[in-house]
Amino acid sequence: MTNAEFNLDLNIAKIPDFPKPGIVFYDISPILEAPDLLKQTIDTLCAKAKAFEPDLIGGIDARGFLFATPIAYNLNCGSVMIRKSNKLPGEVVTEHYDLEYGSAELSIQKDRNLSGKRVLLIDDLIATGGSLSAAESLVNKAGGSVCGALCLIELTGLKGREKLDCPVDALQSYLY
Repeated sequence: MTNAEFNLDLNIAKIPDFPKPGIVFYDISPILEAPDLLKQTIDTLCAKAKAFEPDLIGGIDARGFLFATPIAYNLNCGSVMIRKSNKLPGEVVTEHYDLEYGSAELSIQKDRNLSGKRVLLIDDLIATGGSLSAAESLVNKAGGSVCGALCLIELTGLKGREKLDCPVDALQSYLY
């Protein structure tokens, strides 16, 4: 199957009114359950990630973790966790951000060696861009350079990519 034929839409469950009324949750669980589709998704992400020439893959808590490590393994680079508040031991740098349905914080450990490294951010979805923008800020504070952001899904109508100072790519897009 070529990239032009690679369409995840039929394998993304759309759950209305979750986590609150008016929000549609794009659930990637069906992709994770299907071995061939999961492999094809990871292979496609790896092909796209390679073009960014990263030193590290920054997986964003929590669904970004599902893809960050296999991508890092395939590209022979490292992986770093960007976690929700109070999930990492030791000293951390924290960044607050707004979601389309609330607010949250992300953290990165101060002792991660990001200085001068190109970091590719990975998450399942970009909507308003809040979590990716916070992750980008954390990587910058840690001395790294964000070379791009890669997601399975982009909600283009929410213009999240406009909050980022890096190229953004996604496998599947929806207006909202």
